Amino acid sequence: MQCPNCGRDNPEGAQFCSACGVPLSSPGPFRPQGAATELTMVSFPDAIKLGFNRYFDFRGRSTRAEFWWWALFELIAGIALSIADAIAGTSGILGGLFELAVLIPGLAVGVRRLHDTNRTGWWLLLVFAVIIGCIVLLVWFIKQGDAGPNKYGPDSRHAFAQ
Repeated sequence: MQCPNCGRDNPEGAQFCSACGVPLSSPGPFRPQGAATELTMVSFPDAIKLGFNRYFDFRGRSTRAEFWWWALFELIAGIALSIADAIAGTSGILGGLFELAVLIPGLAVGVRRLHDTNRTGWWLLLVFAVIIGCIVLLVWFIKQGDAGPNKYGPDSRHAFAQ
């Protein structure tokens, strides 16, 4: 199945493009060409796959589901590795290595989430304005993305049949 966004060939049955993460859909028998189709929400395993498949990809958009599933993955894995560090007595090495490994994809999914609300990824720097910046970012991350395409790409919740 070919991606409507980047044109990459993906395996049959794939729900998301392996290159750009855009939801994939094939035109059904009763759907007119160019019609938007609602797709299923990104699942927890899909969000993890997309996060690692789009490791250095700061272009495009990410849905709220993709962002929050990724955040949950980081939280659960971080806690589990902190417990493992405490049991092994390794003073945070496992957790630190994990956080280092997910730093770039975490930033990338955050930037793509901001793109979904039609904001530049540079707004992510608000995190350094500790309290106010974090509150503003939280509101933007919770906010539903723009309906339809915006300057950062097609609607991340819909695929357009070619």
